[in-house]
Amino acid sequence: MSLAIVYSRAGTGIDAPLVTVEVHLANGLPGLAIVGLPEAAVKESKDRVRGALLNSRFEFPARRITINLAPADLPKEGGRFDLPIALGILAASGQIPKNLLEQYEFAGELALSGALRPIRAVLPAASQCRNAGRALVLPLASSAEATLAGDIIVFGADHLLEVCAHLNGTALLTPQPRMAIPDNPHTHLNINDVRGQHHAKRALEIAAAGGHSLLMVGPPGTGKTMLASRLPTILPTMTEDEALESAAVQSISQNGFDPANWKQRPFRSPHHTASGVALVGGGSTPRPGEISLAHNGVMFLDELPEFDRRVLEVLREPLESGKVTISRAARQAEFPARFQLIAAMNPCPCGYLGDASGRCKCTIEQVQRYRGRISGPILDRIDMHIEVPPVPKEMLYGERDQQAEGSNAVRQRVETARVLQQQRSGKANHQLSSREVEKFCLLERKDQALLEQAIDRLGLSARAAHRILRVARTIADLGNSEQITTAHLSEAISYRRLDRTVRS
Repeated sequence: MSLAIVYSRAGTGIDAPLVTVEVHLANGLPGLAIVGLPEAAVKESKDRVRGALLNSRFEFPARRITINLAPADLPKEGGRFDLPIALGILAASGQIPKNLLEQYEFAGELALSGALRPIRAVLPAASQCRNAGRALVLPLASSAEATLAGDIIVFGADHLLEVCAHLNGTALLTPQPRMAIPDNPHTHLNINDVRGQHHAKRALEIAAAGGHSLLMVGPPGTGKTMLASRLPTILPTMTEDEALESAAVQSISQNGFDPANWKQRPFRSPHHTASGVALVGGGSTPRPGEISLAHNGVMFLDELPEFDRRVLEVLREPLESGKVTISRAARQAEFPARFQLIAAMNPCPCGYLGDASGRCKCTIEQVQRYRGRISGPILDRIDMHIEVPPVPKEMLYGERDQQAEGSNAVRQRVETARVLQQQRSGKANHQLSSREVEKFCLLERKDQALLEQAIDRLGLSARAAHRILRVARTIADLGNSEQITTAHLSEAISYRRLDRTVRS
């Protein structure tokens, strides 16, 4: 029977469902038909496959060829099916053996010469292939990324002839070793690069320990961007699962995933002109946006009030749920979006509110209008608000403070606090539910009165009050304290003092 079955993988969000490539040769007028909801790039594969087979000195069957990509209702896109289609035609026509095909999954785009070109979205396919217990055959340029999936056999090839020689047993491919992973990511960045700003560094450490979002308010040139870029260096080391999730999202993006960035926390800093689709993701074929590309990492929004208000509003649900769902008429895709939001803004339109030299000429109304560009619901969802004042000029020059802590020392305290949180609730403090806040963030009577007083004076919502308690719990964890004390609560309240206030 002139029928061959080859296994491959499609791409749907960060999932990689199995696609069975069925190739049937029948008598009749020569022709090739591809069925199974192929998109344009898949339909064009028949010409690439024909050219690759002929230029590789194989016979292209002069028969009626039907190629079914099952399941039929799953959209197939890209050139990743070129290799399995070519192998299916060769197997169905008896030019390579069929008996070994079920042990492998194949993906790769073919050049007309038969050379294999790299493809995107390799890591999700490799993870699913590993779970299915098969080996994976890919273009050599894509094989290093696939080895990061863990316990999987990956074969890399540069040409169709190499794959066929392996299946014929004449020249076996060598399994790819797992790529070397750098031991110390972010070696070129360190938190002690920031001069002064001890209060801001303390807030950054608390944010890292509990996974809290942070808003920095200060005039231009005070180090807000520099502080934000150092946050990934003090976050806990990524676990294998976190690294795999983040890499899978980046793998399906337009730029793909660079294996050299394995286990490095993503840091994304979209421009304030970015659209809502750029942040959340979208397109006719859904692609991840900035918030998903920052999964398990940091998203920094500089000049926060300059973002379009509707763009900022799309962040509200992902900040709470940690995921984003993109729905289209034909399909729906869900992407993870557990990112840590760090934002920065000027205190007023000119940026120099409160400057000792009197450079600021903004009126109270102008400042209120400027800060009013950020809605109350968004401010409520940002756990901590801090001021970042100008650095004294005597600290800008001269030798660095040798006593300033580096990122490694701070990260050790952060990881210790995270271990306490995992032992207590199985999650970071910023993820605590309302019931968990009531259980793990208990206050003494005098501290309850202090919190109520802060709610009245700052006009805080119930959500903001819960966020204060979560931050206080993190501060207590950094101090290795089982109970939240007055000092912990007072410090947590101090990080909310900019709520809807304007100072002249």
